[in-house]
Amino acid sequence: GIRNATGLYYKVVDSDDWLDTDALKKLLSRLHTLVTRGTAPDLMICNYVYEHTEDGTSHTVRYTNVFPQERLFTWMHVGHFRPDQNLLMHSVLYRTEVLRQCGMVLPKHTFYVDNIFVYQPLPFVKTMYYMDLDLYRYFIGRADQSVNESVMVKRVDQQLRVTRHMIDCQDLDALKGEKKLRAYMLHYLSMMMAVSDIFLLLDGSAEAKEKQKGLWQYLREHTSATVYRSIRFGFGGVTNLPFPKGDDIVLGGYRIARKIFKFN
Repeated sequence: GIRNATGLYYKVVDSDDWLDTDALKKLLSRLHTLVTRGTAPDLMICNYVYEHTEDGTSHTVRYTNVFPQERLFTWMHVGHFRPDQNLLMHSVLYRTEVLRQCGMVLPKHTFYVDNIFVYQPLPFVKTMYYMDLDLYRYFIGRADQSVNESVMVKRVDQQLRVTRHMIDCQDLDALKGEKKLRAYMLHYLSMMMAVSDIFLLLDGSAEAKEKQKGLWQYLREHTSATVYRSIRFGFGGVTNLPFPKGDDIVLGGYRIARKIFKFN
């Protein structure tokens, strides 16, 4: 898709999801203005909305506490991300040239590659623009969706493949001059490690436990000691507690978070 794209910007919309018409019109109007002025950002950011099929409720993820609104900004202006405020495929609109510059090649026939899509180009993003618009409608709750819990347990090997790809695709130590960018990418990679841990724990088999050990060993061998420690003893390590009943505590916390945030 990226290779054949002809537009100035590139937006991915999953086949289950949709964009709000009014919000899209406002976004396109603003983009037209920015492009005309010669101030087109590398990354446009909007809110996204979880549309829960099981109970008919919705929940908006917005970034008003993280980004300045309605103006160009850089990484130095970025605030603190809460755990539920990652930049996902749903919230981003990349300038197509940025996606080409980063040399991204997504694994074929693999689920969860949207994480690579949103993560790998970030060091090539110099300017951003945030609009407090509820643009993307994320349809969630269908039993056969790739983010459904039972489906993710069955496809955990694909989650692991994507996580390893993300470990390898960027050298986070090379970003020390961009502290907020590096901090965010560490945060996102930590989240990927945590998600992998949780679904291996849900599997519960001896084989899954070995895969969990293998993933952490891969992180240790393919990153610096600084990056490894930041993830192991930070958010990523919360799901890998090295003491009796640690797995039960992790899964209990996951169940509580799932009820609160309803993310799958």
